[in-house]
Amino acid sequence: MMKITVNGTDHTVAVEEDTPLLWVLRDTLDLTGTKYGCGIAACGACTVLIDGVPQRSCAVPVGTLGTAAVTTIEGLSPDRGNPLQKAWIAADVPQCGYCQSGMIMAAVGLLRANPKPSDPEIDAAIANICRCGTYPRVRQAIHLAAGGQS
Repeated sequence: MMKITVNGTDHTVAVEEDTPLLWVLRDTLDLTGTKYGCGIAACGACTVLIDGVPQRSCAVPVGTLGTAAVTTIEGLSPDRGNPLQKAWIAADVPQCGYCQSGMIMAAVGLLRANPKPSDPEIDAAIANICRCGTYPRVRQAIHLAAGGQS
């Protein structure tokens, strides 16, 4: 048994310490907004915030979390009221939508570290893979959420 904090709530989970955080979120806590993509931390579909920093949850053993706080897409806002979620909708970013929760979580981390990023800074920080290729709309949404027009 180990304790983890997810979206501001403490949980006790009965999993092995080397279980990837992704599977604890999806299978144990039923938080399915975080997606499985590649399983090797390359695509970014499983991105969550750990103490405010974007991390690929498929590569984080739950036993390494300690007292770190995890935020998933479900923890951003109960009603899609987060500025990035609103901007994502306004910019019509998703096509298939599969990678979008990880992309939004990476963007949240970016805007916390850099509230007014340039296009090259966005491109460097958002290394998530989107098969649909909506990267121009991702940039637009990040600028919208940052309070600028793009």
